[in-house]
Amino acid sequence: MSKLHSYKGVDYEPKNVDGELIELTDAECEVLLQQTIEWNNGSNNRKLAEIRKIRNQKLQESDYLALQDVVLSDAWKDKRKSWRDIPQDYNTEEHYDLLLARTDGKLTHTIWEKP
Repeated sequence: MSKLHSYKGVDYEPKNVDGELIELTDAECEVLLQQTIEWNNGSNNRKLAEIRKIRNQKLQESDYLALQDVVLSDAWKDKRKSWRDIPQDYNTEEHYDLLLARTDGKLTHTIWEKP
């Protein structure tokens, strides 16, 4: 088995080419390092996309309450407004983490609760 290749303080496993383990080159390690950096830098965008998906689902689930023949309570008006205001009211990674926090698979932030 080939040894690990150390590059910029990170050890990289060898690659498997036709059943043979081959040590990575510095150039290959740099590509992997840049991909990791790009992935980590995209964390906020992925979290925001998840929040947007949940928010849109909540709004869609409550759309029937806003039909012409239904009187929407003030509590529901406020709740729907708070969901629409999420992007402006929650705009840091810490906020995103709080909005996406789950216990037993259920979202725990109070903004997701129905009135």
